[in-house]
Amino acid sequence: MKTSVFRYLLPSCVLFLFACGPTASRGPADAITFDTEKRLDDFDFAASGDGRPGEWLVIDNDAGRGLAQIDTEPAENRVPFAIYRPFSGRDVYVSTRFMTISGEIHQAAGLFIRFRSSDDYYAVRANALENNVNLYRVVAGRREIIGRMEVHVSSQAWHTLGIAASDDRLTVFFDGRELFVATDRRFPGPPGKVGLWTQADSMTLFESLEIESLH
Repeated sequence: MKTSVFRYLLPSCVLFLFACGPTASRGPADAITFDTEKRLDDFDFAASGDGRPGEWLVIDNDAGRGLAQIDTEPAENRVPFAIYRPFSGRDVYVSTRFMTISGEIHQAAGLFIRFRSSDDYYAVRANALENNVNLYRVVAGRREIIGRMEVHVSSQAWHTLGIAASDDRLTVFFDGRELFVATDRRFPGPPGKVGLWTQADSMTLFESLEIESLH
């Protein structure tokens, strides 16, 4: 697949409304498309785990333009984050349209919500090598699976991934349908950030990120 890169920034440290989406009342949405590198002005970048922090760039390939983390260092527990700075919320619906491009350890695309630090947040991940979608709770740097479903995740094909959080209820969506619901009371309190993440040597293209408050 032919790819060109628009270098923008090294890190320092969509909402696609499905017909089966959440029924809670909604606030105004933030819709971010990565059609220009100026979009990255609203993001902070960080990472957890071992290895380098990663490199997020706006790239073009045959499938279109998007945001990608292009550092493919094969550290199993390396998790690079793209944190959307203008928004903070507790009850939210967040979605992205993505394509996994490459990766030998993982080919992963993820969203996070209620992000307080790189050690405390909820996250959902689709993995094209494992053919599953997992929901994680991360507390004090320890990651636990609190929901999972086996589902076909094609590499080098577009998919949508979404998560809705309302009180202690977390609902996961993939390719236009609800996959599963989990209940967890670990992070019921203050609002947190939202954004995108990958894992290990994954190179994943994110076309968009959309965020909506749920009331």
